[in-house]
Amino acid sequence: MRRYATLKLAVALAGLALAEPAFAQVPSGCENIQKLMQERQSIVGQLNANAKAKRKMTPQQACGILGRLVGNGNTLIKFASANQDWCQIPASFVDGMKADNEKAGAIRGQACNAVKQQAQMQRRAQQQAQQQQGANPFGGADSITGGPMRVPQGAL
Repeated sequence: MRRYATLKLAVALAGLALAEPAFAQVPSGCENIQKLMQERQSIVGQLNANAKAKRKMTPQQACGILGRLVGNGNTLIKFASANQDWCQIPASFVDGMKADNEKAGAIRGQACNAVKQQAQMQRRAQQQAQQQQGANPFGGADSITGGPMRVPQGAL
């Protein structure tokens, strides 16, 4: 339950960063920020669609989508910082993107940690199942040779 609440928070935080700066005339080379913002909008749309769906997102899905969101945010921040003066990008936009991206990164970390924990639990369960299958409570060929009981081959 807690991770779904954090996922909804991530969706809300990502939505805050969708306010595009107003471009009267886009200087040459500045159209990249619009492409990055459209890509970000698409990713946030996926998060919103999954949040509204009756079936909940798995931690694997959340980790993947939030990873793309954070990657997009990093690219967007890098571009906006490098071209802030030329493209007339407000400093408040860059600061807001940094804060939103840090929050999305923290939530992504939680989702990805949940994936790791699930994988560890599954491995442990498989190991325990293999140990239980391999143990023969009655002794016999298993315990002597260390392998499963073998059926004699050839004519009897």
